Amino acid sequence: MIVVTAAGGQTGAAVVRALRARGEQVRAVVSRRGPRPELTELGAEVVVAELTQPMAWSKVFAGADAMYLIWPNFDPDEAEGAPALFAEARRAGLPRLVYHSVLRPQLRVMPHHAAKDQAEEALDASGLRSWRVLQPCSYAENVDTQLEAVHASGVLRSFWGLRTAQSLVDLRDVAEAAAVLLTEDGLDGGTFEAAGPEALTAPEIAERIAARLGEPVEADDVIPGGEVPTSFAGRCRRTMFDHYRAHGFTGSPRVLTDLLGRPPRTFAEHLADLDLGHLGLAGPGTPA
Repeated sequence: MIVVTAAGGQTGAAVVRALRARGEQVRAVVSRRGPRPELTELGAEVVVAELTQPMAWSKVFAGADAMYLIWPNFDPDEAEGAPALFAEARRAGLPRLVYHSVLRPQLRVMPHHAAKDQAEEALDASGLRSWRVLQPCSYAENVDTQLEAVHASGVLRSFWGLRTAQSLVDLRDVAEAAAVLLTEDGLDGGTFEAAGPEALTAPEIAERIAARLGEPVEADDVIPGGEVPTSFAGRCRRTMFDHYRAHGFTGSPRVLTDLLGRPPRTFAEHLADLDLGHLGLAGPGTPA
């Protein structure tokens, strides 16, 4: 049995799917009660537990072989909450814990990176018998949310400028790598980067989207205005895109290639697998 937290989000659901494809039993932790057909249809056991609230985690860990800890994105409690959960896992005798971090958490100019950096430091000192860390780059799926607007306008809005690049990684590859770290031996104490195989600028991403849609697409530089927001989530987003604009966010695919036993998907391959019927496209790269 493998416990996956934040299983109601896109990352958690993808990890549940990857584990179930391997035949693993999964206990999917969600924060609110209610129907979860996307998880129950996969055969996962769904339990409700709030990461930031005191509770008997020993019940969640009962009979578990491992946990994949995903903390909700841009949550201000991660720096303190994740170490507290590491301690709960140690007290419960959990055999293995894998922490979902981020590529280059030491970039503390971004508050959500700083929180993960602190959590990784605490994990090293946690006393857990077996732990591993996965550090993904930005997801290719983050661009997918724009595709309908891109199809309508012919414009890809880039909040990270037009010159610097990102190594976009397909979430399915991240989830498969997580499944490897959760189930295979010989990886304890390891920190594993998960970056896509290409460093792409926004204009290069627009070119690949244009090829997939079969219509012209250009990248537009969306420069943020005003002061940095005061909310934690707003500050995280602004400082993240400011950093991407100045420095990009790229990494090497070598580690992910080794975990997967194959090269990670390119952005074009990611796009080719999308069902774009709602945009009036008949198939990959083919206008309807």
